[in-house]
Amino acid sequence: MTRFAPSPNGQLHLGHAFSALCAHDFARTFGGAFHLRIEDIDGTRSKPNHIEAIISDMDWLGLAPDEDAQFQSQNIGRYAAARDRLASAGLLYRCGCTRSDIAEALKHKAVPHGPDGPHYPGTCRTHPFDGNAPFSWRLDMAKACALAGSLTWTDLAAGQQYADPMAFGDVVLWRKDAPASYHLAATVDDAASGITHVVRGKDLFAYTAVHRLLQHLLDLPELVYWHHPLLLDSNGEKLAKSKSSPALSVRRWAGENGPELIDNLRQGTLMLGISLSDA
Repeated sequence: MTRFAPSPNGQLHLGHAFSALCAHDFARTFGGAFHLRIEDIDGTRSKPNHIEAIISDMDWLGLAPDEDAQFQSQNIGRYAAARDRLASAGLLYRCGCTRSDIAEALKHKAVPHGPDGPHYPGTCRTHPFDGNAPFSWRLDMAKACALAGSLTWTDLAAGQQYADPMAFGDVVLWRKDAPASYHLAATVDDAASGITHVVRGKDLFAYTAVHRLLQHLLDLPELVYWHHPLLLDSNGEKLAKSKSSPALSVRRWAGENGPELIDNLRQGTLMLGISLSDA
């Protein structure tokens, strides 16, 4: 069972279509189910009109899921239960630091850098936060990794991998401005939905180490992954909402044939200016 899990903080683009296609065709090839999960817990950035566009785009592409779309906003209770379990095990701590607090601390303390940039400097881990201001919950990564021991995970393209969640430092698992972080919500939802194979872009490859750690800590099933190549623009950069990559809805409104577009992607026939990253 696979899933396509977009966030409704912008419109889908061709890169999303390719990712949805990969997850859909993987499920169909092996006789599994294909799910659509709307990750709509990104505060005010999640917009109802984007949700409507996502569902319309999927229908237009001919990649409709086997069941009605699932919504993360309906699953807050399960995320809170996972948070409380980790907190009860002494693996989380409250963090009241603002971005400016962290930036100032980093001026005076050398920290490792990972896939997401410099690690959190550990301010609230070493000086517990007990104020009344909003706070997040961070994972004490060193303590969690010591408890979990050595972990591996399997990518169908890259083979067996040794998980290195320490490369991310003390990640936020529960945010000040919204509920669960991507790491916690995606991991918990994949298990609750019975997902067996996570098909997603190579840009999320490194994050799997954190998800594998959470699977272990929460006694969730270990999944199999396939991190597919990415579609790149004329500058060799991945298509992204933040770069205003052309929306699928524009193509839909212009009368393009969605299934034909998908067939072209399936056959590797890409439009001018679009290329595929290395496998």
